[in-house]
Amino acid sequence: MVKKVAVLTSGGDAPGMNAAIRAVVRTGLYYGYEVYGIADGYKGLYEGRIERMHRSSVSEKMNHGGTFLGTARLKRFTEKEVLEASFDNLKELGIDSLIVIGGDGTYRGAVDLSKYGVKCIGIPGTIDNDIAGTDYTIGFDTALNTVIEAVDKLRDTSNSHKRCSIIEVMGRNCGAIAMWTGIAVGAEVVITKETGLDIDAIVENISEAAKFKRHSIMIVAENMIKIDELEKIINERTPFDSRATILGHVQRGGKPSARDRVLASTMGVKAIEALEQGLSGCCVCEIGKKLEIVPFEVALKDRRSDVDEKYRNFKILW
Repeated sequence: MVKKVAVLTSGGDAPGMNAAIRAVVRTGLYYGYEVYGIADGYKGLYEGRIERMHRSSVSEKMNHGGTFLGTARLKRFTEKEVLEASFDNLKELGIDSLIVIGGDGTYRGAVDLSKYGVKCIGIPGTIDNDIAGTDYTIGFDTALNTVIEAVDKLRDTSNSHKRCSIIEVMGRNCGAIAMWTGIAVGAEVVITKETGLDIDAIVENISEAAKFKRHSIMIVAENMIKIDELEKIINERTPFDSRATILGHVQRGGKPSARDRVLASTMGVKAIEALEQGLSGCCVCEIGKKLEIVPFEVALKDRRSDVDEKYRNFKILW
């Protein structure tokens, strides 16, 4: 009997997803699988947009950002009718294994499909680095470097105008992007769910910086405070003029870094190897520089929302 596996990307796109898809396809073919690609995530699965993939299907893909398979959100995927139709589409092609690349919502969809007998393996792909169980997710490193490059450019104009630059970055549930950026660019203030929000302390810190610097950098995780309100506070209560910048979805784009390409590629290989070992209902995680297989229940038990204490301790530098 021919082994058949499908792969999809779901939720927000992340640089490195293409490298993961490539690794799944190439490794699957190596182990004798027929490999299928599903367009636009669970939406494409529900609509039956599934095509067989070959070695050439993933050529010249890994150096591009985004996901060439496409991604979409389908809120109805939890409904029994939608799940059954999706399962039938896999069954019709004889596909009994599925590798999903994405965040916690993607994992939940895989858990639901597993109840129908589909063997599912997850690969963490999200720029927020907010998946529990893994030290790093695909896309985080690239997004981080994109943010750092943008902040470095803003610093130049900020210094010219004696200004405080307030930069809002992604990461509403996990402050990793904000925290790591703050350390890397030497920010005066970092505001995340983990650090909390103390306006008086922020004003004091920025005012102190104004005594010996021509500029100040503030990194804010999304949904912590309306950035225009923060801009007004800094203008009124510190010596600095301030300008707010929301980086938005530019953080998702761009060619994946070497770190993300390697992580994605090794995770793709590991996912196929997990199927070969008869595993299902689990995801690939990087733990202490090693790839491990962890049950979905562990990764979904509590969305990662903390930042390591060793990074929080760097507050002394701000």
